[in-house]
Amino acid sequence: MEYLGRFVDNIVNPVIYFLFAVALLYFLYGVLVFIINADDESKRAIGKQHMFWGIIGLFIMVSVYGIIGIILGTIGAPPPDNLSGDIQF
Repeated sequence: MEYLGRFVDNIVNPVIYFLFAVALLYFLYGVLVFIINADDESKRAIGKQHMFWGIIGLFIMVSVYGIIGIILGTIGAPPPDNLSGDIQF
């Protein structure tokens, strides 16, 4: 079971972090489009869509992160280093 935790640490978590960053950038791009095009309703609607889907993407990535922790805890695998709840700087 230890290899499963290492797999999550070395492969799955970096992918989740990358997709989280992409979703955050997509959301911020939507905010930028919304603010820059404050006078054009159609472009503001596009900005709103970007913000909406960025938030959905962020929610999905946080949910996946939590689901992985639940699955690993259920099957008795030790949690990866960064799913233990400790924040390390």
